[in-house]
Amino acid sequence: MTGTSPAPLRLTRQERTASMTLGAVFALRLLGIFLILPVFSVWAQTLEGGTDAFMVGMALGIYGLTQAVLQIPFGAASDRFGRKPVIVTGLLIFIAGSLLAYSADNITTLLIARAIQGAGAVSAAVTAMISDSVREQLLTRAMAFVGASIGVSFTFSLVISPILADSIGVPGIFLLTALLCMLAIGAVLMLPTAPVKRFENFRARAKLRDVFLHSQLMRLNLGIFSLHMAQMALFVVIPLRLTELDLVVAQHWTVYLPAVLVSLAFLMPVLRHAEKTGRTKELFVGAICLVLAAFAGFEIFDNSVLLISVLLLVFFSGFNVLEASLPSLVSKTAPQECKGLALGVYNTTQSVGVFIGGAAGGWLYSVFGTHGVYGFCAALMVLWIIAAQGMTAPARGNVEADS
Repeated sequence: MTGTSPAPLRLTRQERTASMTLGAVFALRLLGIFLILPVFSVWAQTLEGGTDAFMVGMALGIYGLTQAVLQIPFGAASDRFGRKPVIVTGLLIFIAGSLLAYSADNITTLLIARAIQGAGAVSAAVTAMISDSVREQLLTRAMAFVGASIGVSFTFSLVISPILADSIGVPGIFLLTALLCMLAIGAVLMLPTAPVKRFENFRARAKLRDVFLHSQLMRLNLGIFSLHMAQMALFVVIPLRLTELDLVVAQHWTVYLPAVLVSLAFLMPVLRHAEKTGRTKELFVGAICLVLAAFAGFEIFDNSVLLISVLLLVFFSGFNVLEASLPSLVSKTAPQECKGLALGVYNTTQSVGVFIGGAAGGWLYSVFGTHGVYGFCAALMVLWIIAAQGMTAPARGNVEADS
């Protein structure tokens, strides 16, 4: 196409600051899961009652349950009382849970502390504040900061968590996350307050039923539910398995770091190629197949640290593609008037997957051992592949408009 075209819209300095700050707040909340994920199941065994694998899985995953239950009420409260007060309140609740976890000496107290941490469910309010702070045409780009911050926090956590556990202990990690959230409160309070955006046309408000019954959104929600259920179940057993293979917790990062870095190196080129060639669906299904292949491999080859490292590389190669693709696909698939609600349902479904994955992983491990967990996760991926066959890729024009 020749001739002059309008200059591309860019985030203003204020929009960029708001997006990056709130993305960091989002990531800090997720550190409540990510930082303890690689070390939790091993450390929990040192607590009173910590030899009960089901209770350990419950304590790991209940964070997701309380987050799922309270996410929509917190979002509604932010509409009524303002974003900042609700975000600060949620972060204070998270800090209270972190301090209780720091002092916990038995698995029951730890479970209660994790539930309180999850109750500080500010994700919906943070997302809404980003929406308030950024022009609608640039919202997808602003949300990319959130996605990037989540990816960085997860990668960082897998590497630094075993080192922190060795130097300050897992209770020290809980205390550290509380201190970081205090800094996050200060950062939120320093941001300018943007007016809350509301639908001008009341009849355009989305209905929850429309989102739940949307066939394409159902497939995507099933996907994020399955992916995070499998992730949490896997990390109930992998740290234990590495320890059984005589790799001390402080050295677990040597397994995670190569797997995550190599998988991330291929992420952006693969995503870009799929968007340019219109092969988003093929990449999506292929990524699920990679995760399935990893779980099938764990069933046979989890008897050496090297083989577990290779299989984690396969797992993260698929996981990172899916984690990066799913929010964008939900946003592009949902009708315009349903985007916010669709993303709220998506986040809630993700949190429920976290809870059920932790609980199911602990129970399966206690009854069937590691192979029961691997088999369960593999079955989840098979069901997801079947469901994904009816998926339709979003129009390429939408992709280009957002980039």
